[in-house]
Amino acid sequence: MNLQAERLIRKTLAVLIIALIGVIVVLSWVPPVSRDALTHHLFVPKLYLKHGGIHEIPDIPFSYYPMNLDLLYMIPLYFGNDILPKLIHFSFALMTAWLVFSYLKKRVKFHQALLGAFFFLSIPIIVKLSITVYVDLGLIFFTTASLLLVLKWLETSKTRYLVFSGMMCGLSLGTKYNGLISLLLITFFIPVAYIRYPRKIPASQVKVLGYSGLFLLVSLILFSPWMIRNYILTQNPVYPLFDHWFHPTAPAFSHSDDSTQETESINVLEPFALRKVVYNENWWQLITIPVRIFFEGKDDKPKYFDGKLNPFLLIFPLFLFIGFKNQDPPIQFEIKFFAVFSILLLLLVFFQSDMRIRYAGSIIPPMVMLSILGLKHIEDILGRKANLRSFHSFLSLILMTVLLIPNALYLKEQFHIVDPFSYISGKVGRDDYIEKYRPEYRVIRYANQHLPKESRILFLFIGNRGYYSDRDVFFGYEWLKQELKKKASADSLSDAVKRKGITHLLIRADLFLGWAMEELPPNQGTIIMDLLNNHTYLLFAFSDYWLCEIRP
Repeated sequence: MNLQAERLIRKTLAVLIIALIGVIVVLSWVPPVSRDALTHHLFVPKLYLKHGGIHEIPDIPFSYYPMNLDLLYMIPLYFGNDILPKLIHFSFALMTAWLVFSYLKKRVKFHQALLGAFFFLSIPIIVKLSITVYVDLGLIFFTTASLLLVLKWLETSKTRYLVFSGMMCGLSLGTKYNGLISLLLITFFIPVAYIRYPRKIPASQVKVLGYSGLFLLVSLILFSPWMIRNYILTQNPVYPLFDHWFHPTAPAFSHSDDSTQETESINVLEPFALRKVVYNENWWQLITIPVRIFFEGKDDKPKYFDGKLNPFLLIFPLFLFIGFKNQDPPIQFEIKFFAVFSILLLLLVFFQSDMRIRYAGSIIPPMVMLSILGLKHIEDILGRKANLRSFHSFLSLILMTVLLIPNALYLKEQFHIVDPFSYISGKVGRDDYIEKYRPEYRVIRYANQHLPKESRILFLFIGNRGYYSDRDVFFGYEWLKQELKKKASADSLSDAVKRKGITHLLIRADLFLGWAMEELPPNQGTIIMDLLNNHTYLLFAFSDYWLCEIRP
């Protein structure tokens, strides 16, 4: 490719990156309606602000998770803005794109490094996370920084880079528990990588293991505030991830109107058995999940991994292994370093949980870097073919275009789903926009406007989405199930409800009635229906959502 063509591609990619940032800001500039934002990432910080500080919220298990990014979201929430948290989350995608670019510009041509940054930012799951109040982009950034700092440490032999790497890993742990997988892998990688790095550095086994221990210690120090908090509250430093210290908690699914929660409880099944039962997948579908996620992903569909990747993330790195031994030893090492990390992290997620693409999000930057290295390798091979040399520039453009087509199609689809212009233009107001995506919002808004401030609402089958409620809410599905087993009548159940301070019920009626009449034992179903019919009265209803007041 000649210099003039490279300059044109550079300018084009720079414009595309700026345009993509603008597009993501537009898509973000609507009220939050995503599942986890309303149950966790905005709701818990809102409760902290209401309470005046961090405090225990036992009926919200998410409140025990590490919350580095959620604490950042408290700043705009304090000023009444719940759109800026999306941009805070997106900023971590921008910082990760910079890390990708910084790594690639020393190993490929400048325009290819720009392509890597643009490719990362436009990958469907990254776009989806960038316009949503989650924390996964923070985890991805800190993990990527930790990996690259390990390489910097190996290259320079300066211990401070290893310490910085541990700090980044510790911040990833404080962002999301999934960072524990990266901690495990990088701690194991450090002695192996030190020994196998092309520039041999003599060191005793004790010293090599000491480096690994230093990384682990620094990471845990950064993570320790959250472990100390949880240990004080629950005697379990990683609650609710593990039962005390060593036993993973069983997967459980609470009743909800979300498609992500399709059964009440399958707490005796491993992820494979769960997918076999819930999604009726056969053995070959199960064992090919680590490959299928690159081709079959769909947003908000747990069967299809609740997110979408680009298939070329998997395809382009494979070309690196054509003539692999002819590449420079440091590049060979880095390719193996990124590939092994990505494979092992993906497999650990695969075996530990029902697969969600977000859970393995930390593999995306390494695979983007491998993809661009693979693209360069393809171009180098084509450039050496005499009969293709004259078409080299054209073929390079074709490859770059093919790489980005799935991302462009996804981005176009998001405008139809999010519909930002109707809100930004003022055609649709804030309340109407939220209600379009969360129909329970109208009932919650009624409660905010008409119920006394001291009211306490028991949410049932609302997906635990309590962010928009200005009244105290209680997610008491499990508590209610236990009370039903102990109570002999609706009168005694009503008394228990009142003792809990509950003054109102907010229920999704179709799911509630199906649960009461079809899933509960007959005696318990009779009690709960008697409670609804004779101990409450309907205040307000919209669609399938009812707000009922407990009779005094």
